[in-house]
Amino acid sequence: MRVPFRERNPVPIGLAGLATIAIALIVVLNISSIPFIGGGTTYTAAFAEAAGLRKNEEVRIAGVKVGKVTALDLEGDHVKVTFRVNDGVRVGDLTRAEIKIKTVLGSHYLSLDPRGPGRQDPHRQIPVSRTATPFEIVPAVSQLSQRVEAIDVKQLAKSFDTLSATFKDSPEEVRASLRGLRRLSATIASRDDQLHQLVGRAKNVTQVLADRNEQITKLIDDADKILRAVQARRAAIHQLLINTVALTQQLNGLIADNEAQLGPALANLQRINRILLKNQDNLDRILRLWAPFASQFTDAAGTGRWFDSYIQNLVPIPNHIETAPGGSGQQGDQPGQQQNNGRQPTSSPSANPLPFLP
Repeated sequence: MRVPFRERNPVPIGLAGLATIAIALIVVLNISSIPFIGGGTTYTAAFAEAAGLRKNEEVRIAGVKVGKVTALDLEGDHVKVTFRVNDGVRVGDLTRAEIKIKTVLGSHYLSLDPRGPGRQDPHRQIPVSRTATPFEIVPAVSQLSQRVEAIDVKQLAKSFDTLSATFKDSPEEVRASLRGLRRLSATIASRDDQLHQLVGRAKNVTQVLADRNEQITKLIDDADKILRAVQARRAAIHQLLINTVALTQQLNGLIADNEAQLGPALANLQRINRILLKNQDNLDRILRLWAPFASQFTDAAGTGRWFDSYIQNLVPIPNHIETAPGGSGQQGDQPGQQQNNGRQPTSSPSANPLPFLP
């Protein structure tokens, strides 16, 4: 009877899933080493020494990258270098291999020189007779510093003094040479501390440069890209320079042709500048007063297609409307007019002096 998936034991299913994931990760991380997938043909070469060559460094033919170094192993009295070459690259049966310096800071690459009518057997190692190693600058400098530090400067100066005394009765030319050697030894002896310090600092600088190898290599590559971009745009830059020269010539000709007109114009412009500077305070005051004027003008003309303003006491009030109807104003000497207890009547505060206005 078939058991449903949900009712099965999850432990073996989980273990099987983890095992599958682990196998997949191993395959992905080593896919380049799997035959028929990684691509390329693997060869080996015997070198007298590694010469600073490292794993994953480039393999080149005529300066073109065709593969990489996959392993370095000590095999007897020589070093076995294993490297992979891309498919389609011919490696002859007399091919020579040489470790070359990529940068002066210690980066290398494996250079191949394909020779021979046949093809190199991947199972046969390229012998030491067909391989070569470069001269290493960094180890040479380090060895030089060690040798210089081991020199007894005082003993060397004493040896030169003894040699000079031995050749004391020699001809003048020989004595002059010996005196020069004596002065040289004395100079070296007097500068012994500075020389040791110089060699020590040179060693430190070499170490720093070796540690910054990748950054300096990247800097050189970026500079090479910039130079290539400039080279690619060489024609455009050249045309730009030609157009700039032509524009300069046109401007010079324009100035020369209109010098009579430009002179008075510049003089007038200078006079205008002086006038503006002389009236700078007035200009500042105008700018300060312009703000309230602009605000009031906007209020008057901003309500519609008319000016909205109020003018007070433009004309006097007519006599026939000075007093409100009903006799609230002052009475004259008309017949029958009564006095209010001998006092002038006063107008009511609620009376409107302009009854025709709302």
